[in-house]
Amino acid sequence: MIPADHVRRAEEVCTLAPVVPVLVVERADGAADLARALVAGGLRALEVTLRTPAALDAIRAMAGVPGGVVGAGTLLTPEDVRAARAAGAQFGVSPGATDRLIEACLDEDLPLLPGAATATEVMALLERGYTVQKFFPAEAAGGARALAAIGAPLAGVRFCPTGGIGPANARDYLSLKNVLCVGGSWVAPADRVAAGDWAAIEALARDAAALRG
Repeated sequence: MIPADHVRRAEEVCTLAPVVPVLVVERADGAADLARALVAGGLRALEVTLRTPAALDAIRAMAGVPGGVVGAGTLLTPEDVRAARAAGAQFGVSPGATDRLIEACLDEDLPLLPGAATATEVMALLERGYTVQKFFPAEAAGGARALAAIGAPLAGVRFCPTGGIGPANARDYLSLKNVLCVGGSWVAPADRVAAGDWAAIEALARDAAALRG
């Protein structure tokens, strides 16, 4: 079973704000400024996806930003987990879950939001003790209606849905009793990040932070 402390810490991350920015960082030199803008806008939990060569350096830079809680997304292997933890990640997010990935997170004391898209996957993770999970890919897996339906028989699990979520449908998810927060990339558009327009990103973060208010 997963230690209760891991679940508690994952839940705490999910309750910091209604939106967790899902960040694909191409250059680490602006990562700290990006984190400061998002935190200033009210979004404290930051997921840096391990999809670019700059991701680990970005996590290192963001880990030093006051008020921020930086995590690593797209964890696929035990090696990803170890590298993310060494870079300063305080939580992990995966699109799915394997025994090896879960064991690595336990070994590294890294709270994990494991991904699930079906009732069977949710139940399998619940057997391991994961009462907080990622619902992914949210829109492709049926959207808010599917997540509400899963919540009826599996009321003991709460979710951070991610995948295809933006300002137009975020409230549909956030209105559900089994949703703690949503993950989305719209708060840090690639063009605004490239331009270093931190004021615009802070404004987007403020709007996102007010979605459940």
